[in-house]
Amino acid sequence: MNIQIYGTSKCFETKKAQRYFKERNIKFQFVDLVKFGMSKGEYKSIKTALRCSLDDLVNEKSKKYEQSFIKYLASEEAKEEKLLENQELFKTPIVRNGKKATLGYCPDEWKKWEDEK
Repeated sequence: MNIQIYGTSKCFETKKAQRYFKERNIKFQFVDLVKFGMSKGEYKSIKTALRCSLDDLVNEKSKKYEQSFIKYLASEEAKEEKLLENQELFKTPIVRNGKKATLGYCPDEWKKWEDEK
């Protein structure tokens, strides 16, 4: 398994995801969205793997949500650009395993990945 966890160091759900993989001795790479972010290519790959809309990826409870005015942007491209500029707006954790991905804390799905090894 090639696990990447996208999140923020302050996010409780992200910490739970890291603990899940640590407890099972599964190596993972943590990508802090605030410090390093995700590239546009990674974003597209994850969005495809999740089979979700852009709105599903945005955390409306984020402190930056109201400040970013993302909900008032008309086009999907403008929203994507704003999201990639302010990556703390992503719902987290985003956990990727190759071409598969999950959004949020999803231990049942991660267990399936382990069983597929």
